[in-house]
Amino acid sequence: MSTNTNTNTNATATKFRLAVVIGSTREGRFAPVVANWFTTKAEQHGDFEVDVVDLAEEQLPAVWAPMGTEPAAVVGAVGARLAAADAFVVVTPEYNHSFPAGLKNMIDLFRDEWQGKPVGFVSYGGISGGLRAVEQLRLVFAEQHMVTTRDGLAFPMAWEKFGPDGQPVDVAGAEAAAKVMLDQLAWWTEATHTMRALRPYGV
Repeated sequence: MSTNTNTNTNATATKFRLAVVIGSTREGRFAPVVANWFTTKAEQHGDFEVDVVDLAEEQLPAVWAPMGTEPAAVVGAVGARLAAADAFVVVTPEYNHSFPAGLKNMIDLFRDEWQGKPVGFVSYGGISGGLRAVEQLRLVFAEQHMVTTRDGLAFPMAWEKFGPDGQPVDVAGAEAAAKVMLDQLAWWTEATHTMRALRPYGV
């Protein structure tokens, strides 16, 4: 695969597996508008096949099974999808200068599934566009032995940034930002995927 950010050609013809995690579980949430648009851009990028992991649908347990016992079936199912992913993008709102509790619960439920892989961010919210949530997520994912993309997407006053058709008002600007992040994510995905094949990540 070329690492030239001006092209999106994959020399191997094998796409990387990208899990897009929707972190909001609030009823009436705006997340699907943002996530649906971004997922389309990720699929069109050329380097990824996309699996959407929506925490509002997966219903991960807030009370965990005791260590050493079999986890709930949904935990095993979600874990398998995360383990199969080569990279991640988290779509998150900002609550009280941070990210949703359900998203933290999901991150903490898993360990090996995250390690040695890259993650990018799509955030939305009020005036900050969710950037404070993302800065905290960078710290959390560093503890999971992950690398985060330098650039991401942020939509301040998000409900004003999308039209009734689910498309950004500033389509060109949003698509350009998505491409920058996805190009960076593809570079890190190829690098980490190659290294995990050569030397399994260990801590």
